[in-house]
Amino acid sequence: MIRIGIVGLGFMGRIHFLAAQRLKGAKIAAVCSRDAAKLAGDWRNTRGNFGPEPGHVDLTGIKKYEAVADLLADPEIDLIDICTVTDQHAPLAIQALKAGKHVLVEKAIALSPADADAMVAAARTAGKMLMVAHVLPFFPEFRFAADAIRSGKYGKLVAAHFKRIIAKPDWSADIGDAAKTGGPAVDLHIHDTHFIGLVCGVPKQVFAVGNVENDAVSYLTTSYLYGLGGPAVTCSSGAVSMTGRPFAHGYEIYLEKASLVYDSGGVPLTLLTADGKSTQPELPGGGDPLSAFADEIQTAVDGVASGKEPDLLSGQLARDALVLCHRECESVKTGKAVTVG
Repeated sequence: MIRIGIVGLGFMGRIHFLAAQRLKGAKIAAVCSRDAAKLAGDWRNTRGNFGPEPGHVDLTGIKKYEAVADLLADPEIDLIDICTVTDQHAPLAIQALKAGKHVLVEKAIALSPADADAMVAAARTAGKMLMVAHVLPFFPEFRFAADAIRSGKYGKLVAAHFKRIIAKPDWSADIGDAAKTGGPAVDLHIHDTHFIGLVCGVPKQVFAVGNVENDAVSYLTTSYLYGLGGPAVTCSSGAVSMTGRPFAHGYEIYLEKASLVYDSGGVPLTLLTADGKSTQPELPGGGDPLSAFADEIQTAVDGVASGKEPDLLSGQLARDALVLCHRECESVKTGKAVTVG
């Protein structure tokens, strides 16, 4: 049995807690928060942009810690699940790794590439896993796309366009604070750069145009430059929509022998094949977002149990995704193509 300790009982901490009720071979054994009310089970102020309405939670049988150091000193905890605001990810993850714990940390891995590098190095030194909770590959539509591209079932990737658009968030002050989250071009867009890195690889250069508000990029459209013969990949992402359409994501993916189309705003996943057929593949999960998070955390648990880092939760992949976000922001602000490195 893998025993998990959650650090941070905000919106994402609540989502991880709920998703973890579906785990096999693992359980939430402890929670950690500086908020006494949350440790008492009052989670009414953990509202987010999806999921069930928050309320009171029964924490009977679960250890409660106010101090992270006390949680890390608990020998019964195997995996630390960090669900704090992004600016706290690096110090908490490094502290946990040094304490001999495996770590699952919410995206983004960190605010700066330097912090991400320090986290990856700390995991290597400690001989423990640093896993980053990028949930997008666990959503059925994106899992289907990743499998189609990586397997080569429909030939190589020719081109793709991804999008992820939200209204300016009004449900969390932290989400709108670029000093804590990196702003939309990091906190939101990193979903896209992680998925692009997973299925396309890291590009040689990026060229992006977009909008800047208070020195943070709030919206961008990026071309990922892979060089001669590489796929033509673009993405549009940011907090630019009116509240009437608060969230939309999707893609158009062009393979040699098939095309994939998906838009959460009204176009179900559609597979177009060379024989002229158009089909809508059956997908697991039933539209329940908690299913994706349960699959994500189960993958982390299975990684700890097997001793093998899951590639979908790779710390290095998450680090590369963060670097892409920063290079794209640099391109927006300079108006030039930027080498990724």
